[in-house]
Amino acid sequence: MGRALIGGLLRSGRRAEQLSVGEPVPDVRATLARELGICALADNREVIAGAEIVVLAVKPQHLASVLAPLATRLTAARPLVISVAAGVRTSTLEAWCGSGVPVVRAMPNRPALIGAGVSGLYAPPGVGPSERAAAEQVLRSVGEVAWVSAEEALDVVTALSGSGPAYFFLLAELMAEAGEELGLDAETARRLAAATLHGAGLMAQSGDGDLARLRAEVTSPGGTTSAAVAILEGAQLRDTVRAALGAATRRCRELAAAAAAAD
Repeated sequence: MGRALIGGLLRSGRRAEQLSVGEPVPDVRATLARELGICALADNREVIAGAEIVVLAVKPQHLASVLAPLATRLTAARPLVISVAAGVRTSTLEAWCGSGVPVVRAMPNRPALIGAGVSGLYAPPGVGPSERAAAEQVLRSVGEVAWVSAEEALDVVTALSGSGPAYFFLLAELMAEAGEELGLDAETARRLAAATLHGAGLMAQSGDGDLARLRAEVTSPGGTTSAAVAILEGAQLRDTVRAALGAATRRCRELAAAAAAAD
């Protein structure tokens, strides 16, 4: 996700010399510098020197150890800190970053890699309008943004859009498998499933975005789509999707509790 954000910022007009990244793995660090033209360093303290915005794009379980050596500098300079780590609450991040450091949480998703992501954003009351605007500008470089008013809602964002691409990929995968079993060759079935996923997504983004209406327009009474939808409904697909998102939301909250306990 860090690489996706760097690419998005470069595409949106940021100059390479304005961006620095901390990367502990030498080969990866060299690749980032070579391919993106940015400053890639091993020492995160050097990375954040003079930074107005610091993006935390590391796994949740690594955040505490990453921030511990940076807290003094963050507290002194008070840059805007944007975290894309799932589940780690702003109160925990503020404790790790130091007093007075403005923190915004973001939950982008994997299509950010191609500039087609969507990110949920949350800022606690102490974060001002200019800082919110700066955070939104960073995340808009890789797609759409949606602010939530309560931090707990980010857990649902994580379950819906953060994890959501995997659900659609699974459905397309299963559709391709079924098409192959019904007589298509594997490559044709895969191409049809992937193109259908792509086209349906574009249609969902166009117009008024009424998903129920779009589905109804494809589902002629007594037709082939109606026969298939009846099977899906009969298999309690709605309940399955609700249970799946509920499980992802609960897991996100478990991660948040674990991070808070480690504080």
